[in-house]
Amino acid sequence: MRKLSMLVVPGLVAMSLAVAPVLSSAYAAGSDEPSSPPKSDSSSKKGKKKSSSVSDPKFLSAYRTAYTAIYDNHDYSGAIGQLKSLKRDDVADVANLIGYSYRKLGDYQSSKVYYELALKDDPNHVRTWQYYGLWQFEQGNREQAQYHLNKIASLAGTDSSEYRSLAAALDKPTGATLVY
Repeated sequence: MRKLSMLVVPGLVAMSLAVAPVLSSAYAAGSDEPSSPPKSDSSSKKGKKKSSSVSDPKFLSAYRTAYTAIYDNHDYSGAIGQLKSLKRDDVADVANLIGYSYRKLGDYQSSKVYYELALKDDPNHVRTWQYYGLWQFEQGNREQAQYHLNKIASLAGTDSSEYRSLAAALDKPTGATLVY
């Protein structure tokens, strides 16, 4: 019962603080709300610390500011600084957005590092599989991008926006300019 409450309480706190975001289709692959940590992390002290900090109003405000800098203002450099200042690149959503920003700036090596950090935190983080799949595609690794697409299908289904986005990219010739 105690373990169950350790899983449920942080989620309820996060939900009570969250305001449902209104997202346009341009944001199909993301949210200005970080996802809950994986259930396997909540049994450890690290998971407990992560849950409480991710649901902290100051963290959420700073995360949303960085999210807006990325998706509304295309200020990738500024967003990287904002996200790194959170000192939570061990959280999948944070690492994924840092990776996305580096990819948009053309720094593919740094982008890869952060995508892998995100997947280390949450191996089922669908948005990271999508963005890392787009990274693979942009690097000319169609086979790896297809692997990422298949992973998204197994996690979120073929009707998910993440699947559709990566599938659309794979319909283009390798090296095509992407707007995702």
